Amino acid sequence: MSATVVVAGASMAGLRAAEQLRAAGWDGPITLIGDEPHMPYNRPPLSKEVLAGKAPFESLAFRPRASVADVRWRLGTKVVAADLDRRVVTLDDGEALAYRGLVVATGMRPRRLRCPGPVTGRHTVRTLADAQGLREALTRPGARVVIVGAGFIGCEVAATAVALGAAEVTVVDPLPLPMVGPLGDQLAKALLGRHEQRGVRFALGTGVTGFAGDDRVTGVVLADGTVLAADVVVECVGSLANTEWLGGNGLDLTDGVLTDGHLRAGGRPDAVAVGDVARFPNARYDGVPRRVEHWSIPTDTAKHAARVLAAHLGGGDAGLPPFAPLPTFWSDQHDFRLQSFGAPALGKDDVRVLDGDPDGDVVAGYHTAGRLVGVVALGGPAAAAAAARYRAELLAQPALTA
Repeated sequence: MSATVVVAGASMAGLRAAEQLRAAGWDGPITLIGDEPHMPYNRPPLSKEVLAGKAPFESLAFRPRASVADVRWRLGTKVVAADLDRRVVTLDDGEALAYRGLVVATGMRPRRLRCPGPVTGRHTVRTLADAQGLREALTRPGARVVIVGAGFIGCEVAATAVALGAAEVTVVDPLPLPMVGPLGDQLAKALLGRHEQRGVRFALGTGVTGFAGDDRVTGVVLADGTVLAADVVVECVGSLANTEWLGGNGLDLTDGVLTDGHLRAGGRPDAVAVGDVARFPNARYDGVPRRVEHWSIPTDTAKHAARVLAAHLGGGDAGLPPFAPLPTFWSDQHDFRLQSFGAPALGKDDVRVLDGDPDGDVVAGYHTAGRLVGVVALGGPAAAAAAARYRAELLAQPALTA
């Protein structure tokens, strides 16, 4: 049987996994498979700099380390099935590829609304092609834009659309405030006010039941019957894990790939999951398995999982403590930034202002049973710098689970 390690998914997580396998001592073959035709690239700028026309693709592409110069790349190719007992994956061209170790890095795809009406004029933001197509639509004079979903991507796209000169920008969400899930009420209210001051409209506490128009979208129908005129609709309603190819192997694929505390898929020693497709227990907090869609997670998961897999392939044990990353994200919107460290969503019922004021630059702390579990800054560079000072405190706290 081939000694290849197969990395299924050629995103940032897949690339980092290959690099970390080399760093962990695996010197055998690595095959990296990805369904996009591009080499791995940085996705966060898609809803901001790329959409605004400020960043070409060349600026997004990651520069692989010299250690993975010998990796076999299979781009524009999709993994469609796997037999984990036989250690074989099947590609969309019918090829069966044997492996010794498997890295699951197939990531997510945008969730789409299942509503009646035309499809033309509806966009998502996940790939370079998505961002390029949406930018073309947003730059048409007089564009009326409706964004469904007031999460990270929805708020970023709204800010970019305003900057591009869209005639109207409206964000729709069934929740009462934008980004209230990860931020809680206090900072979500402050975020809402900042967007409204810059010209973004909101239709909150309501959902979408359909799309008006014949050949292309001309409006968005809300639950109360209101129709919002729209030339461009952007669906930012969450993601679905690309795990169908793993079906039939006894894995828990309820929401991503359930792993143990060392990122082993279903506890299997020869298969690990990395990036936002992995649903792992974080020993830093309560140990409940969760997926985390933050920019820091691909690198963090790749480093730990690669050491675990490389040790197994070498016949040993990595001897690592359970995985306990400190999630980190930032979100640039208009002329301000959200900066977060930790897991604020776990402490959104006990939020305390640590620095500044919600009407200006502010840093909020999120607590569980009196313990600081997350910090979020909203504002300019000073707020982000203040939040960074609390990072050391979060890192210094001992893990809650072993």
